[in-house]
Amino acid sequence: MNFWHHIFAFDANSPLLFTQFYFWAFFALVFALFALIVERPRQSRSKSKVESRLHLRNVYLLFVSWFFYYKTSGLFLLILAFITLSDWIIAGRIHKHLNRPQAAKQDDSPLNSTNGALNAKILLALSVTIDLGLLAYFKYAYFFTNMINDLFGTGFRVFDIFAYIGNGFSEAGRFSVDTIVLPVGISFYIFQVISYTADVYRRRIQPVKNILDFGFYVSFFPQLVAGPIVRAEEFIPQLYKPYRLSRRAFGIAVFWILNGLAKKIIMSDYLAVNLIDRVFDNPLLFSGFENLFALFAYSLQVYADFSGYTDIAIGVAMLMGFYLPMNFNSPYKSQSPQEFWRRWHMSLGRWLKTYLYIPLGGNRRIGFGTYFWLSLIAFVSAALTGWWWQILIPFGVFIAGVWVWDHWIGKNASVERRKLLYANLNSFITQVLGGLWHGASWNFIIWGGINGIGMIVEKIWRGMNWHIRMACISLLTGGLWLAVYYTNLPAWRLFAVWASIVASGTLIRYIYWLACKAINRPQAAKQDDSPLNSANGAHNALSNAWAVIQTFTFITFTRLFFRSSSNLDPATANEVAWATAKNMVNQIGGAWNNAIIPDFLWEYRWVVAMFVAGMVIHWLPTNWKRRYRLAFSAMPLWLMVIAVCVAIVVIYQFVSAEMQPFIYFQF
Repeated sequence: MNFWHHIFAFDANSPLLFTQFYFWAFFALVFALFALIVERPRQSRSKSKVESRLHLRNVYLLFVSWFFYYKTSGLFLLILAFITLSDWIIAGRIHKHLNRPQAAKQDDSPLNSTNGALNAKILLALSVTIDLGLLAYFKYAYFFTNMINDLFGTGFRVFDIFAYIGNGFSEAGRFSVDTIVLPVGISFYIFQVISYTADVYRRRIQPVKNILDFGFYVSFFPQLVAGPIVRAEEFIPQLYKPYRLSRRAFGIAVFWILNGLAKKIIMSDYLAVNLIDRVFDNPLLFSGFENLFALFAYSLQVYADFSGYTDIAIGVAMLMGFYLPMNFNSPYKSQSPQEFWRRWHMSLGRWLKTYLYIPLGGNRRIGFGTYFWLSLIAFVSAALTGWWWQILIPFGVFIAGVWVWDHWIGKNASVERRKLLYANLNSFITQVLGGLWHGASWNFIIWGGINGIGMIVEKIWRGMNWHIRMACISLLTGGLWLAVYYTNLPAWRLFAVWASIVASGTLIRYIYWLACKAINRPQAAKQDDSPLNSANGAHNALSNAWAVIQTFTFITFTRLFFRSSSNLDPATANEVAWATAKNMVNQIGGAWNNAIIPDFLWEYRWVVAMFVAGMVIHWLPTNWKRRYRLAFSAMPLWLMVIAVCVAIVVIYQFVSAEMQPFIYFQF
């Protein structure tokens, strides 16, 4: 009895993870039954029989996915079911309103078609309100409650209305109403259903006629709880395609699964358990160098963890004949923050671009939405910090200046300058809201804001000529060292050291540019007037490597605020996260005891070796990785079985005492 209870009951302390043998036993059974349901298409079969088999497959995988989610999140399955039903009904009504015959009602007036468009827009707004309302309730209740209490001096507490309702249908007090628990994966499937309803409204897709097929799209278990975020136009057509899995696709799918497990267990969990978690739990117990190394190691950990989940999801889905979009493209090879965000969590980036950045105006315009979000970001920032005048006055002046420039002064500006302003403002808002998507913490807003500012600065920097670049970085570096001299604050010292390193690299490139200009090298006039954009391979390689290192360092620094806000109780997240970030900055920017560095490198030699190996593998050329992926997929089946067995034995030698949950489960 206990065995069957363990199999079918929800246990909050033992969710169904890709890294557990229990999951692979579950998937083996699912796949075996799946193989009995699906079959390759035959010419002799009628269209209706093929469609019947496809529907049976979709329904089967729907209930499998719901069981998977129940084992992961318990009764929060009801929220998933509600969202599925709500958006399926509303999207269907939107489609009907948009396709009403023109002038076919009552007095044959064309206003009826206009009413249809208006009704469709109202229904879209209703759908987004329901979806984001649920997301805000579960994810940001503590955030808004604390902000209101700080703002007005009230004593409001969160109240779980769903737990209260649940207690009415079960034993009294079974569910706690004093805490709100975030359902696993809610951010991902909420964004998926929003994309579906929005695309139906924009007539990019036809609504799914069968609610069970739609439910399968929303809840497909490989990517349900941590992405990638699959847009409807990418996945829904696959619902009606017969199952196909070539020999090569099978090998690639197995490779992705093993690759993901290795990333998660060998690299991510090993780094976390043996160093990163220790440092972030109490930064003051570790030296500045140890804090800095842990921060860089965390950059690798979060990549290995999240991309590892995605690799497994892609492989599992591929075995069942479904193809999920790529979510990572070697992001730490990026040469700028903008390029990084095109390579990192690509499905979220595409979603934000399609449904937030472009509707805001993109690089075409700024309108009410831009001013509204800038004002709201300023207000929230002031409320959280208590720095009302210090934030609202500069923000107010800035917003007013933008409006005056856009409507008066900048009317005669070039199209390129106007586009640059619009793109910078809207991308900054997108980055801040993208940070807030990750969690209800002040540190997530800082993280998103720094990334947004970094993208803007990088664009402006590339537009400067070399004289202005050198002057700006020299003034910045000198100003920061003056701040260190007069205040001796660790944060200023940290920024000053980083600025000095950037200034050194800029000086070398500036001298080289002057030398090329002096001898009249024609390639020195290309693009941003930099000789390093020339065909000279050696200099080009050095330039690219320097840009990659700078970008990786910048992204790693922003991770300080990201990691500080992760894995925390929402009720205390802001206070704890800020203290952690501040303590790490003080340690890294404070005086270093260099004598302990050799001891650290020896004591943590395997952690250091793992970090170095992970970065080397990450920086391998893309075509090398493609070759060994294809070589694995082309192995004879018997050799592949041996390779899989050996890989599994090696991977599970690194399993820690407690299975580490995937980082993005909390988002």
